[in-house]
Amino acid sequence: MKPTSSAGKLYLIPVPLGDENRDVLPQSVKAIAHNLKHFVVEKEKTARRILKAIGYPHPFDEVEMVELNHRTSIESILPVISLMKTGVSFGLMSEAGAPGIADPGEKLVELAHQHDLRVVPLVGPSSIMLALMASGMNANNFAYRGYLPVKPHERKKRLVELERHSRKNDEAQIFIETPYRNMQLFEEILKTCLDDTLLCIAREITQSGEFIKTLPVKSWHKMKVSLQNRPAVFILSAR
Repeated sequence: MKPTSSAGKLYLIPVPLGDENRDVLPQSVKAIAHNLKHFVVEKEKTARRILKAIGYPHPFDEVEMVELNHRTSIESILPVISLMKTGVSFGLMSEAGAPGIADPGEKLVELAHQHDLRVVPLVGPSSIMLALMASGMNANNFAYRGYLPVKPHERKKRLVELERHSRKNDEAQIFIETPYRNMQLFEEILKTCLDDTLLCIAREITQSGEFIKTLPVKSWHKMKVSLQNRPAVFILSAR
């Protein structure tokens, strides 16, 4: 079934990965965002700041913003679907990077497909994809694992599982952590993983503090790297 031509569209609008280097957004993406007055966002305050930074031309008192986060119920975003069916287009924005990837916006995207509404992905930064591109690891076979367990013994068990899976299937394992726990995760990797397992750390991609490096675990023991409270992506590849 084709989406109804008179219905609104759901534009997936990528946003910068930090407060610097907002030029990573193509002009075509900015132009689409400028023409919208309805948005679904993870945090309204962040969305307003980003739109202002890219030259959004409309007063915000004319703009509707619906918040969608990990606590949002499906029922509470159904009115968005109803409005789209009447011809209203929405822009979906994440807190950082590409909406719908490691992002609660996937709930709305799924609903839009269920209701035969058109979903339009737009070009922009994704920390996960950019990290994989720069890692030198197997981009033909990879898996994004999200957040690892917080409890140390569970996290260690999970790292062992991912390392074994990577070795058996030649599959790069991508994961992230809340920035204030980055160093704990890094130290656990060094204690748990084998010396010849490759580890890529991609920190603050596209920002002035960008750091991307792939080394065997044994070499990371000699490195001093600052990760605490700084967004980073981790990728493992076991040989």
